[in-house]
Amino acid sequence: MLRIAVLVSGRGTNFKAILNHIKAGHIKAEVALLLSNVPDAPALDFAREANIPIWANSHKEFLSRSAFDTAMLEAMREAGVEAVILAGYMRLLSPLFIRAYEGKILNIHPSLLPAFTGVSGGPDALAYGVKLAGCTVHFVVDDLDAGPVIIQAAIPVMEQDTEDTLMPRVHVMEHRIYPQAVAWLAENRLVTDGRVVRLLPKHGMEQQAAIANNPTSLVHPPLEQGF
Repeated sequence: MLRIAVLVSGRGTNFKAILNHIKAGHIKAEVALLLSNVPDAPALDFAREANIPIWANSHKEFLSRSAFDTAMLEAMREAGVEAVILAGYMRLLSPLFIRAYEGKILNIHPSLLPAFTGVSGGPDALAYGVKLAGCTVHFVVDDLDAGPVIIQAAIPVMEQDTEDTLMPRVHVMEHRIYPQAVAWLAENRLVTDGRVVRLLPKHGMEQQAAIANNPTSLVHPPLEQGF
């Protein structure tokens, strides 16, 4: 059972989606610790409901980014954390933090990377006039939104779309592909070869069917049963 830490700054809807899949038995992991740089973040309520230990401190109370990250690392080590999931965590991680969990930190971004990096990836894609929007789960490296891609979901952009109509559809797909990626990580099925992430097989026939039967979005690698 993989012991994960989840880092949040806001509502924590992706955290909630991951929790739901853990409870359903789809992810072989447990949330050992929830950490936040916002002491009153709404996401903390999900952790309290699930009796998950919380570490929540304002980064403004620390002298530097590395000092804050060092405090988080200490709490994570005490909790026996083996991997890190960023779920709406709105701060860059220091190189110190990334080195401590290199190859074990996942993030989700609301665009089809490498296009439209940064905090406003989804709205930027819409403003650019793309015909396909989407989201990406990737490994975290010491460069903004530049880590190897694990899974992506693409959805069509309609002519009448606004940020208020497009982003909820992107979030729906986030809540599907992020738990799936965490499940693959927990099953030790992700192999990185340079920039390429390869998924070790499990249910190949079911994966092919998932592509053919999902005309409103394209997800690759395909979602497995339960996601």
